Amino acid sequence: MGTAIIRDAALADAKRILEIYAYYVEHTAITFEYAVPTLAEFERRMRNTMKRYPYLVVEQDGIVQGYAYAGAFVGRAAYDWSCELTVYLDHAAKKCGLGRRIYEALAQRVKEMGILNLYACIGYPAAEDEYLSKNSAEFHAHMGFSKVGEFHNCGYKFGRWYDMIWMEKIVGNHGTDQAPVHFPV
Repeated sequence: MGTAIIRDAALADAKRILEIYAYYVEHTAITFEYAVPTLAEFERRMRNTMKRYPYLVVEQDGIVQGYAYAGAFVGRAAYDWSCELTVYLDHAAKKCGLGRRIYEALAQRVKEMGILNLYACIGYPAAEDEYLSKNSAEFHAHMGFSKVGEFHNCGYKFGRWYDMIWMEKIVGNHGTDQAPVHFPV
């Protein structure tokens, strides 16, 4: 495999990104979404995210192999210094370091914006099955995240109930006169 390139996503990447995401919708409980969004809906989601947060892709040999983006945590002004991160890799590209590279790049970008707290919402099985393992939680722990909350039997997919956990990573110092986050204009 060639060198990986991490760059800002563009709407022209939406079709490929949606192909990556569709696998997880259709075959896993990693996302609790039931139906694959239309391309138009996915482009709308991308545009909405890109208004305030980074949206990255990782390419290898000219092909997008994964994507990661940040999003609002709760969506109120007092939470501006916190964001939720999301990452998906092509299901055939796992365990090759691309996830770590794109996630580190995303974390650096939001830290440069002034964001201090990173969060991940993760489907979590009481017992691993063919739809959901604990790999995402283990990946986040390896990336320095800690589990801070667990909701039991809150997601129902493929005729099974799944838990959901929140993981957190603090990447900056919290002051009493905190500088504002630098969102794009």
